[in-house]
Amino acid sequence: MHPFEYMRLGDTDQAVALVSADPGASFLAGGTTQLDLMKDGVLEPQRLVDITRLPLRGIMHTGSAAHVGALTTMEELAADEPLRERLPFVREALLLGASTQLRNMATIGGNLLQRARCRYFRDPTVGACNKREPGSGCAAITGIQRMHAVLGTSDHCIALHASDVAVPLVALDAIVHVQGQDGPRQVPLTQFYLPPGTTPHIENVLHHGELITEVEIPLLPEGTRSHYIKVRDRVSYEFALASAGVALDMDGGVIREARVALGGVGTIPWRAWGAEQVLNGAEANAGNFRAAAEAALEGARPLPGTAFKVELAKRTLVRTLETVAGGGS
Repeated sequence: MHPFEYMRLGDTDQAVALVSADPGASFLAGGTTQLDLMKDGVLEPQRLVDITRLPLRGIMHTGSAAHVGALTTMEELAADEPLRERLPFVREALLLGASTQLRNMATIGGNLLQRARCRYFRDPTVGACNKREPGSGCAAITGIQRMHAVLGTSDHCIALHASDVAVPLVALDAIVHVQGQDGPRQVPLTQFYLPPGTTPHIENVLHHGELITEVEIPLLPEGTRSHYIKVRDRVSYEFALASAGVALDMDGGVIREARVALGGVGTIPWRAWGAEQVLNGAEANAGNFRAAAEAALEGARPLPGTAFKVELAKRTLVRTLETVAGGGS
């Protein structure tokens, strides 16, 4: 591991000011991904600013939303009873996203900012990785592609965004609260992540030194049903080949409002706007579910190693819709 300076601060403004002024500095919270990347030589910060003592932990409920401090752990959020009752698919995604040990360490802010699980990005001996070395190429495009994306890809990168909980949060229109040198701002999670395009190394809209302080999770109307399904190679700790987070506000057999997002198939947590358009106001039946799945995967760009994901994602979404709607009709 590359030598670095370690600092621990207890004031949010001081932490933001320090990292903003130092291009070689990074924040450190749970560290469950960051430290692995440092050990592998992928990340080499000159200074780590430990933020675990900042007052950014806890969950506060208002009438319309849950306000989750960025340092709240995955396990703490999964155990929150109001969220469990109103938004079960958030809890399901948290529990399926990591082992108990990791959930007790990993923070919500850190989970949203986790780096790509691409084996080529995480291996510094591989020269062609536009995320790590802009302009160097993408080894994954001609390499082993199974765990990569089919939506939001480009000729410069096909790396997958692996967060589970980001999937239902994107479906819910969660809002990320950010603190920077210029003060606080709020960013809808649907606008927070950036597809790779020609700049895969720029993964989100955060500026250097900006810090996630809170995630605001809107609560859906009483009676809204939700579910998260994750398909993976093995039941134990593994990333998704395809996943779907669905929330349906039903009126008998008719869908008043649908919220749909996909994981395991996108370069960013993928909001399936097309699927929602098909479902809103439609009857909950097998034909409409399949039509929604077709719309959700419209524009997919599979490679030989990821071609199976297109149909797998469609079937995963149909199964999730059937489960939430009570089996359809």
